[in-house]
Parts: sequence; structure tokens; C-alpha cells
Amino acid sequence: MSIMVVTGGNRGIGYAVCEQLAAEGHKVLLVARDAEQGREAASRIGGDVQAVAGRLDTAASVRRLAAELRDRCARIDVLVHNAGIWPARRTLTEDGLEESFAVNHLAPFLLNHLLEDRLGRVVQVTAGLYAKGRAEPGRTSVGASFSPMRTYADTKLCNLLTVPLFAERWRAAGTTIDAVHPGVIRTGLGDRGGLLGLLLKVAKRTWAAPEEGARHVVALTGAPGTGRYFDQDRQVPLQGPALDAELARRVWDEAETLTAAR
Repeated sequence: MSIMVVTGGNRGIGYAVCEQLAAEGHKVLLVARDAEQGREAASRIGGDVQAVAGRLDTAASVRRLAAELRDRCARIDVLVHNAGIWPARRTLTEDGLEESFAVNHLAPFLLNHLLEDRLGRVVQVTAGLYAKGRAEPGRTSVGASFSPMRTYADTKLCNLLTVPLFAERWRAAGTTIDAVHPGVIRTGLGDRGGLLGLLLKVAKRTWAAPEEGARHVVALTGAPGTGRYFDQDRQVPLQGPALDAELARRVWDEAETLTAAR
């Protein structure tokens, strides 16, 4: 029985990923920020699904989550980084960092480091909007020039820039990592109030269901290969700033410094 860890597993695509993995007979550790919501989600899914409470917004909380996972798992066959946020306004965490940068980028980066001796494979859920991002070490991390769309794209670009570097870092150990944009999916990501929120809610009615996006994520959990980017079920080359090797190294070095991951 394979052990699968899914962050943000209590709703949206993450919940559907947990459902599909459990249906395949895997043991699933469903990571949720809220312990009660995690337990409720695991109970609804049934099978061998266990809830793990864990916040991803500070380095300390990520380290606590990693310690809990290490206590529970001698090996993690697949770690799915699904958790993500799309904030409407600039909010700083206890570490003094912009919240979506911390959750979308630094949390996966740090978890990869803290668990790497136990990982078999990593699947990073990302977004095609990365191509609109401009990662700026020293500025993106604190939400300088914050805007909801731009900042979200920036965080996804930062995260995606590190995927090929992790692939190379882990090559000798045999650990693999791929990233996937699951499509434009009808979830609660980016929900907000006001007229804009109402228009978004109406637009989402035409978007694909979480189960469809989850299908692309689950397909990659058992796929061979490493360091690749998939747009749903198609492997496609990275674009624009995601090809900048120098920028990738600067983003990596900044993340190491901010998380003390060395």
C-alpha cells in the first residue's frame, strides 16, 4: 500500500485528489489547516484516509507539520503540494512575508527539504498563470506592488522555478518531481465579496469540476519522469521567465535564507 500525502486536502481539488487516491487503495494523509475540517473531510471520503492538521503560513508551522509527517511515515511514496491561496489584499504573516508567497511557494520548498530523505515522488500543483508572473527576489516575498492577479502569478512562478532544481538535486537518490496545471477549475480559490466576487461566482459555473482537475494530478502520482511541467494531461515546455536559470537560482537562494532550509 502506497502512502500519499496531500496538502489542502479538505476541499476543492485536494479533496477530490484524496477521494481518487483512496479509491485506488492508497493510504492517504489529508493535510488541512483546520483540524476539525480535516477530520470531517477524511470521514466523508472513508477508506484509509487520515487527517493531519497543519498550517503552511510560517516556517515554524511548516516545520511542525513536517515533524508530524515524519512521526507517522517511515516513507512517503507521493507528496502532493496542492494547498494554495489567492488573497484579495496584501497580508503579512508572522514571519513578515506576504501570505500567498509563504503558502504557495515557501511551504512546498521547505517541506521538500525537511522530508526529502523519505520522499519517493512529489507532484506540485501549479497554475498556467505563472507565465504572467515576474519573480523579484526581495520584493515578491513581502508583497511589494501587491495586486491579487499579479502576486498570485508571481508566487506560482517562484514555485515553478524551483521544480527543475529539485529534480536535479534528487536525481541520484531517485526521487522525482513534476508540476501540473490542473486546468481552470470550479473551486473556492480566489473567492471574495463585492461585485467582483459575484461576477467570479457566475463565471465559475462554466468551469470544470474539481474531480476533473484532480484526475490530472492523480495521473502524475504514478508517472515516471522528473522535472517536467504538464498542462492538464499534456507535457509542455516552460515559457518566459520560468526558463531563466539565473533567476531560478536567486529564487532558490532566497527561499533557503527565508526558511533556514540549508
